[in-house]
Amino acid sequence: MNARRERWLKRLPALFEIPAPDAARALRRILLMEREVMLLVKAVFIGIVLRSFNSHSLWMGQISSTLDVTVETVQLVFGFYIAASVALALPLFFAGRLPLAILQWTTVTSCLVDALFLVGMTVITGGLESILFWLFIGLILRNSVSVPPGFSQLVLNFATSLCYALVAVLDASILANLDDTTLKAYDLSPHEELGETFALRMLVLWLTAISCYGAQAFLERQRLATEEADEFAGRENQLRSAGRLAAEFAHQIKNPLTVINNAAYSLQRSLAENKTAAAQQLAIIREEVARADRVITQIMGYAQLSEGRVEKLDVVGEMERAIAQVFPDALPSGIQLQKRWEGPFPPLLMQRGHLSEILVNLLQNAREALSEKGNILITADCRRDHATVISVSDDGPGIPPDKMERIFEAYYTTKEKGTGLGLAIVKHNAELYSGTVRVESELGKGAKFTVNFPAKALPKSFIK
Repeated sequence: MNARRERWLKRLPALFEIPAPDAARALRRILLMEREVMLLVKAVFIGIVLRSFNSHSLWMGQISSTLDVTVETVQLVFGFYIAASVALALPLFFAGRLPLAILQWTTVTSCLVDALFLVGMTVITGGLESILFWLFIGLILRNSVSVPPGFSQLVLNFATSLCYALVAVLDASILANLDDTTLKAYDLSPHEELGETFALRMLVLWLTAISCYGAQAFLERQRLATEEADEFAGRENQLRSAGRLAAEFAHQIKNPLTVINNAAYSLQRSLAENKTAAAQQLAIIREEVARADRVITQIMGYAQLSEGRVEKLDVVGEMERAIAQVFPDALPSGIQLQKRWEGPFPPLLMQRGHLSEILVNLLQNAREALSEKGNILITADCRRDHATVISVSDDGPGIPPDKMERIFEAYYTTKEKGTGLGLAIVKHNAELYSGTVRVESELGKGAKFTVNFPAKALPKSFIK
């Protein structure tokens, strides 16, 4: 029972993990909240405050005391706030020309500046009794939209709640320094302790921050689940359609080729006794039919693979399986194999057969290049855009520059016993999922093959 509870507690943080939104979505959220909503709200709010500051009797009355000095100080700070707001708003109008990171840091800074200014406004409008408390909740909601979900959002919302705690401290300090005449004139009493009301309001702020984060985590997981389901369905349909197309093409072409081949064979037998030019032409026909038959057989192999099932594949598990297949423990070898994974990795939505052929062919290619001795390095890492990049490199003889452009062509090989299909299949299978294959090589220094699988991409159809 304790072990089950420990496993549940370990998995609990994962339930609240939210992947960062892509750059386009993050930019839309910032511009929607900060440029379309908050700039208008700030303009209205600043206009009201400027009008009210003409006579701060609207706030607390004319007081020649510490409170009056506080109001004048806030008026001075208000001028700096307007200047800061204008400066922080300028990047929003040049969003298309600035990196997203600058806009995000500008947004965080703007949120903190607004929270600190709200502290001053709350203090001079009643402190803990001010109705402006509800604007702190509004700031937390605004932060949850503008700042990407994650540690930065939680810290910013926690800092916003601490700003309200600062209101309580300043309010108590000001009231403690007012003279008895002023306190009686405005029916005020010093705060000996913050009290239950303050504690409840802080709790409301924290619960609001946690609720916003939890709601985003739930909605983001629902969105990702929906996208994943759509991607599963799209890949299944695309691959099945491609498979049916290839099978139908092979069937329609293979039958007439068989008839042509049989007729040519019969004619060749009848002309066996009389060697003529026609016999040579028939031999050419049979040779070309055989070549076409090999191509069609390959296409039928692709069709068979395309009729498989799309699965959610674990990158590390599939790579370990391919390594065990190409380099079994029972087979002694002078090849040193090194592995380096930079995870965690998102699952790959692919057919296991497609990914297996990519990995096995790359590993076999590296092993054959080394012959009996050498080093092979296999790496995998997840990029910032959540793309999965797998590379296989060796320190073999390398690939001549004049052959680099043709190594992915079907039936082209630089090896004595090679079929010329391994790298062609790697390229074909990777491109089914909008992936890419890149090769780097230098004579005498080995070769490196890199496969890049994008995070979200429907498979390409055979029809262009």
